[in-house]
Amino acid sequence: MSKVVPCMWFNGDAEEAAKFYVSLVPDSEITHVQHNVSDGPSGKEGSVVVVEFTVAGQPLVALNGGMKVDYTHAFSLMIHCDDQAQVDSVWSAILAHGGKEQQCGWIYDRYGVSWQVVPKVMFDFLTSPDKAAAARAMQAMMKMVKLDVDVLRRAFEGRSAA
Repeated sequence: MSKVVPCMWFNGDAEEAAKFYVSLVPDSEITHVQHNVSDGPSGKEGSVVVVEFTVAGQPLVALNGGMKVDYTHAFSLMIHCDDQAQVDSVWSAILAHGGKEQQCGWIYDRYGVSWQVVPKVMFDFLTSPDKAAAARAMQAMMKMVKLDVDVLRRAFEGRSAA
């Protein structure tokens, strides 16, 4: 059966990036490392050319493409976090390794890849049949950098953020 697997372009640090990514959340691992069979644009013979890995069970590929290519936030990797502790853990790990915080739960990692670090409960809030509650949660999220489950819940429930 065919699968769609995102392939991320790196310039010599694909394996380093993959090792970092699999350290972020459970159910993550490097599944295969392919080395160059000869010298070429992606590196010297024996150097890493492709790393296959999973993050939270999602297959991904990191490719050492042989030149620097910038990422855009038009494509991001979203991590559905179980709770605030996991949001904090993933966020802190990305930030501590050279990440740059963005608005609304978005953060760039040191390689320029855009991530969305989102508590699973946020999807419950935003898809609620109570449109006013969903709107309050969305408005609260729009004011945040790292998402805060308690503040989002209070907004959703119509309670003060104090």
